[in-house]
Amino acid sequence: MAVPAPCRLAAARPSREQANPETRVTETSDAPLAHPAVCPALLEALGLTPEEDWKWLRRFLEASIKGFSIGAGLKGGLSLFSLLARLWSLGSKGVSTRSGKAGEIKDPGVFMIAAKETLRYGMFLGAYAGTFVSVDELISAIWGRKRTAGWRAFLAGVVAGPSMLLTGLETQHTSLSIYILMRAAVLSSRCGIKSRQFGNVCRPLTWSHGDIFLMCLSSSQILSAYILKQESLLPSYKAFLNRHGGKDAIILQRVKEIATGSPLTNLEEVERHYKFMGVVLKLHPSMKVPCSVRSPHIIVHGNQTCTGHFITFLIQAYGRALPVYLPVYLIPALIVHRQGLVKRHYTILVKSLIGTARSSLFLSLYCTSAWAWTCSLFRIFERCNIPMVVMGMFPTGLALAIEKKSRRMEISLYCLSRAIESFFACAADAGFLPRASSKLKRMDVVVFSLAAAFIMHCYAQEREVFRSKYLNVLDWVFGLPPSREEKQWESETLHTEFHKI
Repeated sequence: MAVPAPCRLAAARPSREQANPETRVTETSDAPLAHPAVCPALLEALGLTPEEDWKWLRRFLEASIKGFSIGAGLKGGLSLFSLLARLWSLGSKGVSTRSGKAGEIKDPGVFMIAAKETLRYGMFLGAYAGTFVSVDELISAIWGRKRTAGWRAFLAGVVAGPSMLLTGLETQHTSLSIYILMRAAVLSSRCGIKSRQFGNVCRPLTWSHGDIFLMCLSSSQILSAYILKQESLLPSYKAFLNRHGGKDAIILQRVKEIATGSPLTNLEEVERHYKFMGVVLKLHPSMKVPCSVRSPHIIVHGNQTCTGHFITFLIQAYGRALPVYLPVYLIPALIVHRQGLVKRHYTILVKSLIGTARSSLFLSLYCTSAWAWTCSLFRIFERCNIPMVVMGMFPTGLALAIEKKSRRMEISLYCLSRAIESFFACAADAGFLPRASSKLKRMDVVVFSLAAAFIMHCYAQEREVFRSKYLNVLDWVFGLPPSREEKQWESETLHTEFHKI
């Protein structure tokens, strides 16, 4: 009679009772309490022992809880800081707490929405981690770990992918799915670089400044869409750009009209906008350039010089960027460095604050240089059109050089995913691409499932292509991959036997 694979593994590997005879009596007496069987009939059919069942159940519970904590922690932290930033911004403007704007913050519905979003994202990551671990353990129990090592993690990732629907059946996550696809592409390129067949083909991907080049390409699309076609951007990302872009919608609309060759309209609104700020302007309907050396009255920055506008805008943009990056650094510090906070809390706090200051400088200089580069081109060529706007936004990505090298690729891939989504939306609106079919409403889930499955496959089989900090987080959530556990057990056994000799 053939022995199931899990039983052969159990037979080959000595149990803790066999390895430690002194503790056999004590552990045997406590076994029913320490290792309860979930379903004896199912265990017997799959060839599992109660101890193996408890190991699977513990891994499932730990992965689900940790995944939920990460999802809820990140989303909840971002929502909390967003609400605090809105309160701070209203307070800095002197808005009374009894006014309508303050009432929007104090409206319980705002906090209820934030709580629901936090819960949904926690359920999403918790369900993904738990489903992945469950399918991984189930396949291992039926067909064995070694026989399925080459495809088990990929299949488990595909099955776990639809957990994204827990964030909302009608909520689209195109940007997230494209970002995960870009991450999978980066991992595949790293796998190709270390392979003998594709090493030479993938060698150009090791260019040290490729992340900055990707950022420049992404900036050309994202920032030009911010001025020319905001409807191609997601509402949340559009709101982010409108806040950090630092320009009123009426100014952006006038720049768009000049760039597209449309007649200028509502110049009085622009004049009233600047008059409210204490600046008197007189704009002519026949003007062809938003920023020109021939006129002291400029749509983009009023009566300021380009240099003066650069300095004042940079200071204001830095103040807007700080609340964005505080949760980006503090929340991961609480999750990733949770153990070191007790002994090295001062060092971790200082590093987090330095990282916050550095990233805030990047974002503020990024937004400031976007206007500086476009103003420079407008002044040099004395013209404004769509290609000029796109070219002016390209060098804006150079601001990424301020960031740490380890963060540059992450930021460039995130912006690239946004740029790709915006580009295809613009192409579809222009008639160059067919619109998405109603039968393919949730292609984001399909793309996410496949891309995340490939990432999990690399996690199980090609761990060296990950950076150590991401690998530590994955190990913490999903547990050490079973194949790695076996290798670790073998090395520990050999180490023990060596010392006995």
